[in-house]
Amino acid sequence: MTTPRPHIAFLGIGLMGAPMTRNLLDAGFAMTLWNRTASKCEPFASEATIANSPSEAVANADLVICMLENSDVVEQVLVSQGVIDALRPGALLIDMSSVQPSVARHHAALAGERDCGYVDAPVSGGTVGAEQARLSIMAGGSEADVARAEPVFQALGTCTRIGPVGAGQLAKLANQAIVGITIGAVSEALLLAAKGGADPAAVREALMGGFAGSRILELHGQRMIDRDFEPGAPARIQLKDLRMILDEARAEGLTLPLAQQVHNGYQSLVANGHSDVDHSGLLLELEHLNGALMGSLGRGPRE
Repeated sequence: MTTPRPHIAFLGIGLMGAPMTRNLLDAGFAMTLWNRTASKCEPFASEATIANSPSEAVANADLVICMLENSDVVEQVLVSQGVIDALRPGALLIDMSSVQPSVARHHAALAGERDCGYVDAPVSGGTVGAEQARLSIMAGGSEADVARAEPVFQALGTCTRIGPVGAGQLAKLANQAIVGITIGAVSEALLLAAKGGADPAAVREALMGGFAGSRILELHGQRMIDRDFEPGAPARIQLKDLRMILDEARAEGLTLPLAQQVHNGYQSLVANGHSDVDHSGLLLELEHLNGALMGSLGRGPRE
């Protein structure tokens, strides 16, 4: 006998939420959608139910997915706007936003009081990964709750259970530390090469085949060369993640100098009016610091 698919309430139809919703609908899930800006739900109006409030969206849902911008917004929607209070007993709440581990643990406890399960399941892969259903999903929660969410995760990407509630968010912080620091390294490397007279596109191609090769060099290095900073992951979100990394480090008595330095760069980038460029746009802050553009620095081959 085939187990019926759960009815999903999806809260947050933004840059990531929209393609994730598309993939879940294509996989055959019945869905109810809510977004603060209601017009973002309209492309799915013929295939899903559109709710007027988040609490209305979750009232009859077996499984609730949040994909919201930050801890404050998640707290507002789940607690202040009554989502957790409106959950059906036995429902499963999956927060795929990037929030502080302590916030995940708090919301899990509140869900438990409603006899509901909870999984924190932040993702990596950006909008491209969301569109291609190739997200890396880092899950924190009981083995039973993560297993219950697995059919949904399969429609979105690949899930790894990291550990108990909050562990998924810790893995996401680790991911964002590596991403932010590596974007900084790629920016500096390509700018250095261009300043010395090398073609940064050729440098990127050469490095891709060596030990410095990475997904960041492949995708974001190309973005820097093309000066394509339309946001997949906006700089303000990378800055938010780096703040969470440093907050978590302080709570654990750690000093993370590389994360601190990259945080400062993103802070300046955002302060200079680039909050909505892609996080690969950290190159713009490096160019501002040096007073020159990467694309105009080549001096031609040295004799």
